[in-house]
Amino acid sequence: MANGNTSPSRVGLAEGGSDNDQLFLKKFSGEILQTFEESNVFKALHTIRTIESGKSAQFPVTGIASANYHTPGENIADGGNSYLSDIKKTEKIINIDKMLVASTFLANIDDVKNHYDIRSVYANELGKALAVRFDTALAKVFMAAARQSANLSQVGKAGGQLDVANNDFSAPDTPGTPAAITGAQLVAAFFSAAQKLDENDVPSDGRFCVLRPQEYYKLVTGADASNSFNLLSAVNSDIGGQGSIAQGTVPQIAGISIYKSNHIPSTDLSGTSTGDGDSSNDVFGVSGVGYNGDFRNSFGIISHSAAVGTVKLLDLATESEYQIERQGTLFVAKYAMGHGVLRPECAIELVA
Repeated sequence: MANGNTSPSRVGLAEGGSDNDQLFLKKFSGEILQTFEESNVFKALHTIRTIESGKSAQFPVTGIASANYHTPGENIADGGNSYLSDIKKTEKIINIDKMLVASTFLANIDDVKNHYDIRSVYANELGKALAVRFDTALAKVFMAAARQSANLSQVGKAGGQLDVANNDFSAPDTPGTPAAITGAQLVAAFFSAAQKLDENDVPSDGRFCVLRPQEYYKLVTGADASNSFNLLSAVNSDIGGQGSIAQGTVPQIAGISIYKSNHIPSTDLSGTSTGDGDSSNDVFGVSGVGYNGDFRNSFGIISHSAAVGTVKLLDLATESEYQIERQGTLFVAKYAMGHGVLRPECAIELVA
């Protein structure tokens, strides 16, 4: 007997599937991935290794060999003749941190009543939350690399902290409010940093700088300490002429590519026990602080991509589940990674 029912074509039902919401969730996931990619600055500026299982990854480090003039008749293989190089060896271990998650819950009744697509808004926010934590952690690790002594591959060489106001690598003042710097001082600091990286035998390709927006635009305008506009900026033809006042960009100085980011830390986080303090990697050599340190004098990084590494166990992934007992959908974005210092001689922290 006919009952008046019909068979609707369910928009969210995949061919051969049984879940009427299956296709809807794929849109949410894709938007998270897109936002994560667009919001990161440091992802492409360092070394990433993916592991399929385990809690950490090993990065072997070897020392350097020496060369000596040979006296005819002497046995090269005799250790007493000082021809054999004792090449030192060690390792860098980067641990996987706890899983980092960003989540939200969407009540079914709110989703039905709402007059716009709130899911895309939630998706963007979850992606941005992970991107900010990823970028901020890496910025801290690059600064930790600059504060470490050199590894075995570059004995006696290190990056260091470059005091931009005085254009030298002497120990910075007690952390406090950073001194005001000018665009001209920043330009001079780029060449000092390039010289230091050359002396450390750091390859020219892969060098970069990440600045806070405040300092980045001083390079464009040539601003002085009071932020007054000055046309003698880093886009001046004498410096290369590749920048643009119209676009507000400075691609390179001294062969160093320049980026800007709001994720450069500038406060004292050394006493913070939460957040990045929960990391399994104590990059500052102090147990229990993770990626946290005192960054009150910090405003930028000049480095090479080999300075810092990331071990990736679980790449960015998303999950969602409709919960009948709660009458809503739980959305979770997550990843499991860890960051650590690989070559400290490749990193320079800009301080003032």
